[in-house]
Amino acid sequence: MRLNPFKARLVKAGLAAMVAAALSTGCATTKAPYDYTQFKQSRPSSILVLPPLNGSPDINATYSMLSQVTLPLAESGYYVFPVSLVDETFHQNGLNNPAEMHEVKLQKLREIFGADAALYITVTQYGTSYTVISSESRVSAEARLIDLRSEQVLWSGTATASSAEGRNSSGGLVGMLVQAVVSQIIESSTNHSHRIAGIASNRLLSAGIPNGMLYGPRSPKYQTDGNARP
Repeated sequence: MRLNPFKARLVKAGLAAMVAAALSTGCATTKAPYDYTQFKQSRPSSILVLPPLNGSPDINATYSMLSQVTLPLAESGYYVFPVSLVDETFHQNGLNNPAEMHEVKLQKLREIFGADAALYITVTQYGTSYTVISSESRVSAEARLIDLRSEQVLWSGTATASSAEGRNSSGGLVGMLVQAVVSQIIESSTNHSHRIAGIASNRLLSAGIPNGMLYGPRSPKYQTDGNARP
């Protein structure tokens, strides 16, 4: 059966849109392998985490994220300088906000703390947003690990976590409205973003994931993920 010219154009346009969507999806999900050359050469064993910069409107973002970075790094095999003591050391020296702390020279950080590497984190999204039929707590962050001896960037990465992940939107409009009301009650009555920040932190700083951190020397998996000397 032959289609008339108008319907034929519609079919062609639809096919073209589907192909373009498939290609764009493929491009978005494909990542080139991370170049770990500097990381392999450095082999840091101790990490100093600076209080994160906050690029979100929520004033709780910095210390919510800071309180949850130690676990994934320690489980990945690194000694992490106690974050509360590091923060207090900065305050005792007249540096009262993360922006000032991030400006301290790498050599000075090495002299004061003796760490092998410093981790710089920026929280780009933090908080809960509400719409008519949904609410979502979302946390996004990016990080750079810098060698305090060579001043080389060893690794960088980004991660996001959201309370909307895995939600089932079945049940029609009424079901979506009920789910939205329940979600808003839960997320407004608790500090839900703090829990989501913990998930984002694990995704960002855990070893053993594609393009993530390498295992440190305190992990039994050390040098099993490409972290052997080149």
